[in-house]
Amino acid sequence: MKKIALFASGTGSNAKTIIDYFKDHPNVYADCLLSNKPGAKALEMAKNKGLDTRVIHKDELNDPSTLLNYLQERGIDLIVLAGYLKRIPKEMVSAFPNRIINIHPALLPKFGGKGMYGMNVHRAVVEAGEEQSGMTIHYVNEHYDEGNIIFQASCSLNESDRPEDVAAKVLQLEHRHYAEVIEKLLSE
Repeated sequence: MKKIALFASGTGSNAKTIIDYFKDHPNVYADCLLSNKPGAKALEMAKNKGLDTRVIHKDELNDPSTLLNYLQERGIDLIVLAGYLKRIPKEMVSAFPNRIINIHPALLPKFGGKGMYGMNVHRAVVEAGEEQSGMTIHYVNEHYDEGNIIFQASCSLNESDRPEDVAAKVLQLEHRHYAEVIEKLLSE
């Protein structure tokens, strides 16, 4: 059985979709959800679905040894960032090489990097007059949104689309594809 650790900072809609997708899966199990925000709705959602939850404290990001021990003791095979807004420490990237993935709400390499998350991305896409947007799933390295791309899906945009419209279109793509990509990665 392959075990996933989910990291989320907000409501956790992608995390919920992933948890539900693997609920009765014979080979993959969503084991735990971690958040850097004690009040994140994702923590409550995951707890209600029977997952172990944990708040990542700031000192654990500066010295991630305790966090690494927790993940290794649980036998985590893949760390899945699902709306997690902190940079992953290089010690964790080294301990889980090509076993940490992220979803980004744009077609990287466009509209990536520090500060480019959520509505910031969608506003930038609209302001740039892009004809399409989408989502990217990529491996995590030491830099924001620069890891090797695993999968991308796109959607067409209209001139009348507002950032909220782009966000809704991209979220549909995320919910449709993220769990499937995870399943494929863990079956290789």
